[in-house]
Amino acid sequence: TSEIDILDRMQLDGWTSLIGFDAEAARGRITTLPWVEVAAVRKVYPHTLEVRIEEREPFALWQQGSELSVIERSGAVIAPFSGGRQSLLPLIVGTDAPAKAPDFLARIKTYPELAARVKGYIRIGERRWDLKLENGITVKLPEDGEDQAIADLVRMDRENGLLTRDIAAVDMRLSDRLVVQLTPEAATQRQAALNEKPKMPKRKAETKI
Repeated sequence: TSEIDILDRMQLDGWTSLIGFDAEAARGRITTLPWVEVAAVRKVYPHTLEVRIEEREPFALWQQGSELSVIERSGAVIAPFSGGRQSLLPLIVGTDAPAKAPDFLARIKTYPELAARVKGYIRIGERRWDLKLENGITVKLPEDGEDQAIADLVRMDRENGLLTRDIAAVDMRLSDRLVVQLTPEAATQRQAALNEKPKMPKRKAETKI
């Protein structure tokens, strides 16, 4: 919250005396600022006004269609996204994402190497999550057994570098199998390799006696 915004809400005109200044009304106006959670305005005689504020704590960026908002942990919208340090907040997408995100993000953070790669947390059909990684890979988590799927994903990446491969998606929605979708380029290369059948060596001419 900028000092200019606070001064604007104070409505000081240069003529109002400290005695006649309504501190409570000024406090009420300051609390209408989107980032202000608590405000206090106190007169300090003979000629000082003391203003203290506590700002709301941002938790994530919430995308709804083309709208991007900064939200609190409770899911309450603070203000529209305006850039700057807000860009470092985790991005969540989906109608019920704000309600489900605090618990889900806390579980993802127990795997720092995975959390550092996640660019977006996408809520699908109010049932499950997709993880969009910074290298473009989409991880489709299951509706049930989510924690085990996350643990398996991290284990496979540690052992085999799964999330560094030339793939577009890792589908973990089925409990008995994992489906990996190649990128278009990797799929083309794989098909070309399959089409390249090894040539059979020519048979030597037989000499009959």
